[in-house]
Parts: sequence; structure tokens; C-alpha cells
Amino acid sequence: MRNFAALVALALGLAVFTPLASAASPVLRVVFVDVEGGQATLFVTPTGQSLLIDTGWAGHQNRDADRIAAAAKQAGLHKIDYVLLTHYHPDHTGGVPQLVATFPVGTFIDHGPLAGDGNPGTRSIWQAYQNVLATGKYGHLTAKPGEVLPLTGVTATVVSSDGKLIDHNLAGGGAPNPFCAVADHWAPDTSENAYSVGVMIQYGKFKMLDLGDLTADKDRQMVCPNNRLGQVSVYVLANHGMTPSSSHALVDGIHPEVVVMDNGPYKGGSVGALDMVKSIPGLLALWQLHYTPISTTHNTVVADIVNDQKDFMAPDPALPLDVTAQSDGQFAVYNPRTKATAHYPAR
Repeated sequence: MRNFAALVALALGLAVFTPLASAASPVLRVVFVDVEGGQATLFVTPTGQSLLIDTGWAGHQNRDADRIAAAAKQAGLHKIDYVLLTHYHPDHTGGVPQLVATFPVGTFIDHGPLAGDGNPGTRSIWQAYQNVLATGKYGHLTAKPGEVLPLTGVTATVVSSDGKLIDHNLAGGGAPNPFCAVADHWAPDTSENAYSVGVMIQYGKFKMLDLGDLTADKDRQMVCPNNRLGQVSVYVLANHGMTPSSSHALVDGIHPEVVVMDNGPYKGGSVGALDMVKSIPGLLALWQLHYTPISTTHNTVVADIVNDQKDFMAPDPALPLDVTAQSDGQFAVYNPRTKATAHYPAR
């Protein structure tokens, strides 16, 4: 019943979504599916192609696969063209077998062989994913930094993969980054997080950066001493708002208008990460998928929390967060809990 209630809430939340523009004015739509502290972000491009970044967790009575399928169906999709797996941790890749059994998928994109984690749980998730690929039913691409993904309607550039980073400036990048002077150096990370596939997705003047769980020692290298990435409209807060991800040099240097945090009720949203985000110069909003009791006094404003659930014995609303963007750079964020849309201007 809890799972059924969550699906009903998800469907209702999506159904009342008000798009930023009419069908005559194509938009990029992004749906942050609530997978309880994992990641599953669905992109529908202006040409109708689709990209899903990560698949959430395994188990939970098919919870995450059902939520992704509900979002895809509401978006009018009959297949998800590409599924990009940032890395092989259970909260990002665990849901692959259930997803392919629930909704059609075209091609998987990943960083290559498991290389950064000897944890038995991670190895089990990776093997389950290999078993899916071994069926021969799906395409498979290995992401390389600097490559542009074969997605129409937007430009999706790989900026990190398999521990390697983009070695040239993206459009708008290359300027010296004064925030490199902040003393927030991190030791190298050898877990799967450091191998995350990161992508910059651009639709005209709108830019969204998603680095998976890339660690701060890696992200800093992309923006210091010069910022190769440039500035962005939306930054998906790496590692669900936990250290050691999102260096000051990165988050201040890319100067996002809006930050989105894929946290769960008891996962992500550390005090240090929330305080760091709120100190970003010129930040217009921090959006959270969940209220977090871990950092009660550090949560964003209530209007910008999608699942503001403080009684965790109550049914989980499991609401998504919707973003729509126009090519001129303006975008909007819709909160199905409040049924309110926040509009953000082109930079």
C-alpha cells in the first residue's frame, strides 16, 4: 500500500505540471525522480529523445523502476533512448535489472569496467548490470571525456569518466578562477565515486552540470587554475550533498543560478554541503528532493523542498522535481507539493 500510494502521488504530481512554454516553443524537460537518496534524472530533449542518468536502487518491491517508468510514460515516452550510469554504486546502478524489465531501454552508457571499488555489494551490482548487457538486447557505449553523446536536441558533453577529465575548455570556459584560492584541497579518492561519468548538458544558453558522485579532488582539477567548464544555469549537487564532493573552487567557479540536491530523508544533505551551497555568490535557489533531519536548521526554504516529510512513519509522497528550459536560457522549476512554479531568468 505504501508503494501504491507513492505511485499515485507521483502520477498526480506529474499530471499537474505546468510547462514553461507551449508546444510551439520547444523546451528541454528534466525530471528528478525521487529514488530516496539515489539518482534517476530523466531528460526529454526538444526533439523528443530521452536520456536517463542513473537508475536508483534495486529491490524495494520495484519501487524505483516503477517511479522512473511513471515519469517516462507521463512524458509521452515509449522507450528511454539512452541510460547513462555515472558509476556502479547501488544507489545509481542497482535499479538496472528492474528497469529493463519494467520499461524499454535503448542504449547504456558507462565509464567502462569496474575499477574503483572492491566492495562486494558494488561488485554484485556491477555483475548484475553486466548480465543485462550480455543479453545482447541493448546498445552499449563507453564515455570518454570530451566526447559529445549521440543525443539530438541538446549538446551533452562528457567532462569526466573513468578517473579522467576533459582537457579543453567548453564554450564559455577558460577564464581564470579566483575561487581556486580557497583552501579546500582533498586527498585523492579511489572509490567508484572518482570514476563517475560527468556531463554538461546544454540547450542553447541553458546549461546543466551533473557529475554523479565525482569527488572534490577531481572536480577541482577541471576548474583550477582556469575554469574549463564555464558558468552553468543548474548544478546537480554531486554525491547527494555529501563530502568529499563539490569543492568550493567548483561550485563558486561555475556560478550556478540554481542547485538541485538528490537527497533522501536520511541520506545526503550534510551541514557542510548545505552551508557551502548557500554561500555560492549570486545563487537564486537551492532545491531539495527531501527535507533532511540530518541538518534540520540548514535545510533550504520550505517552498523549495519537494518532499517535506518530517513524520517518516507517514506514507512517502515520492514526488519528483520538474525543470523546463528554453534555448534563450530562461527556465522554470515546478514543485508538485506546493503546485507552484518558480521562474528563473536567462543569465
